[in-house]
Amino acid sequence: MTGKKVAIVGAGVSGLAAIRCCLEEGLEPICFERSDDVGGLWKFSSRTEEGRASIYQSVFTNSSKEMMCFPDFPYPDDFPNYMHHSKLQEYIKSFAQKKDLLRYIQFETLVSSIKKCSSFLATGQWVVVTEKDGNQESVLFDAVMICSGHHVHPNMPTDSFPGLEHFQGKCLHSRDYKDPAAFQGKRVLVIGLGNSASDIAVELSRVATRVIISTRNGSWVMSRVWNDGYPWDMVYVTRFSSFLRHILPSFVSDWLYVKKMNTWFKHENYGLMPLNGPLRKEPVFNDELPSRILCGTVTIKPSVTKFTETSAVFEDGTVFEAVDCVIFATGYGYAYPFLEDSIIKSRNNEVTLYKGIFPPQLEKPTLAVIGLVQSLGAAIPTADLQARWAAKVFTNTCTLPTRNEMMDDIDEKMGKKLKWFGQSHTLQTDYITYMDELSAFIGAKPNLPWLFLTDPQLALEVYFGPCSPYQFRLMGPGKWDGARNAILTQWKRAVKPTRTRVVGEAQRPRHLYDLLRMLFLPVLFLAVLLTVY
Repeated sequence: MTGKKVAIVGAGVSGLAAIRCCLEEGLEPICFERSDDVGGLWKFSSRTEEGRASIYQSVFTNSSKEMMCFPDFPYPDDFPNYMHHSKLQEYIKSFAQKKDLLRYIQFETLVSSIKKCSSFLATGQWVVVTEKDGNQESVLFDAVMICSGHHVHPNMPTDSFPGLEHFQGKCLHSRDYKDPAAFQGKRVLVIGLGNSASDIAVELSRVATRVIISTRNGSWVMSRVWNDGYPWDMVYVTRFSSFLRHILPSFVSDWLYVKKMNTWFKHENYGLMPLNGPLRKEPVFNDELPSRILCGTVTIKPSVTKFTETSAVFEDGTVFEAVDCVIFATGYGYAYPFLEDSIIKSRNNEVTLYKGIFPPQLEKPTLAVIGLVQSLGAAIPTADLQARWAAKVFTNTCTLPTRNEMMDDIDEKMGKKLKWFGQSHTLQTDYITYMDELSAFIGAKPNLPWLFLTDPQLALEVYFGPCSPYQFRLMGPGKWDGARNAILTQWKRAVKPTRTRVVGEAQRPRHLYDLLRMLFLPVLFLAVLLTVY
């Protein structure tokens, strides 16, 4: 398929990764973007736009710059570790310009339909219908990459709240929230306890009369700042930590996980404790929520059982009177209106994709979904690796298993995900395991035994240090010559924007010491048991 045309839907980070990876494989990408710029989710607009992801003015990233870059394109040294959306958009546009990707994008163009062509069984081709300036165009493509994300179609579970139809206050989804100006002096109820819910509640607590968060299951709340003041993901997302989580008995692994989540503060004392604590669903990253609760400006309550015209009644029998506004921070649905629904949801209305990318029931593997999988890792390097593999599948450099083998893999992975993440998080996956799996398919997985033999300094950093994106452009196809240096200097870049007043030497985290200290008690307990019995 080298030289054949690939349609790419969306010019966010996934779409840009897809364009670049298609070019690397000699494919001819054409990207359709309904807005007038790149960035997708990170392109801020002061108003909600139909069919586009929407963020609020105060959004900052939850992943740090060293962990969320394109693997061969580090951020400028002086960029903060956690970026305001405007800084991330600046980086995204710089990437698109430096990699010469803009000329492959058709802006202000809506994809209205993607259907198999009449000869699909033989060719695997797709008919893509687009609209621009009121005119429709139908074009034949050899393959399709869907990169439009999953923060577009808001989930508004209004049927789950008896009496809501009689509520006289204002109701909106977090997608429609932009800034706190309209909530001055209001009494606000936020439904949900994810990142958006927490951000919005904290921000509103400075201007509103009262803010209450209603949560059904609770959540772990983490600080972005971890050991020695370094970003959480540089300390937590390491190969060594991942190895321990998988090798330890589940009761030890669960105990360590809960203990670590409670290091900052005891969640049960704040009403935040998850109902199933050991589940590895994505934590909330918010450095201010605990202090807002301590100061009494945010209150945590259980589920709402019903609404009246002016109030909300909670599961514990308490009532929030004179509610002015309810904000539903209840997530998003997975919908691709331009595509036949059964292609993505082929069984029981569940998303059934091989490795979260390929629909297993297609006769030809010429459609890929990029950026749908969620993990406790950054979206940009994940999308880059997904797109690299997909482009190689399109060119027949890599081949997929049979349909039955793909379905068996989906079922096996689903069982593990249910155990680790719970029923409502079946699109989540373990970041390092997933990235290693994809990189192995294309021959780019870091060869640790070889590294320990040939480059021990690098090997130690790869294994014990952050599993940063550079690792997946270190060797094999798509290798980047600057990857080694980027890995060995990542800690320096992390402290560069914070060491604006230099006092002494920068202190690096002591990963091994901290882990051994955490393991001391369970090891001691096990030793006592062995001695007694």
